[in-house]
Amino acid sequence: MIRRMYDWCVAAAYRPAAAWIMGIVSFIESSFFPIPPDAMLIPMSLARPNRAYVYAFICTWTSVAGAVFGYAIGALLFDSVGQWVISAYGLSDKVEVFVGQYTRWGAWIILLAGFTPIPYKLITITSGFAGYNLVLFVVFSIIARGARFYLVAFLLHRYGDRARAMIEQRLELLTAIAAVLGVAGLAFAMYRF
Repeated sequence: MIRRMYDWCVAAAYRPAAAWIMGIVSFIESSFFPIPPDAMLIPMSLARPNRAYVYAFICTWTSVAGAVFGYAIGALLFDSVGQWVISAYGLSDKVEVFVGQYTRWGAWIILLAGFTPIPYKLITITSGFAGYNLVLFVVFSIIARGARFYLVAFLLHRYGDRARAMIEQRLELLTAIAAVLGVAGLAFAMYRF
């Protein structure tokens, strides 16, 4: 199944709608969707390394737009939609402690979560709920998400053929590692706060 998804994403890189699909995934991942845009960014950049930076640009800006949408959910709809998303990740009892941490560590929380496998939607919704400064939230989101996606683009642009061969040879192992990192990020978010 993983191989089929990977092959589909690589084939989609040559379709005109691929960048749009990746942008939509990037937007909704920042507010409620569980699959990160890296699932498309990586195979698309491997298939067309000369467009890796364009893909990183699309992921960055659509992710930040989605982050603002997630912020709005937290600020305006926390009692309904926001609470549902937070509880879907099993973090309902952690929100109050997390909001308290924003007073002291808000910038670092946003920067860390935007760059790591910690589900960014939790940060966007909680930032809105906590009333974190929207301008600073957007600036830190641009920095964190941009750093993450442009780092991927740089590596795949520079080492495209070698990276592609390594990924295709070890696809299942790399998928397992990514899953473990995602679960570890979620566990960190749950138990840290």
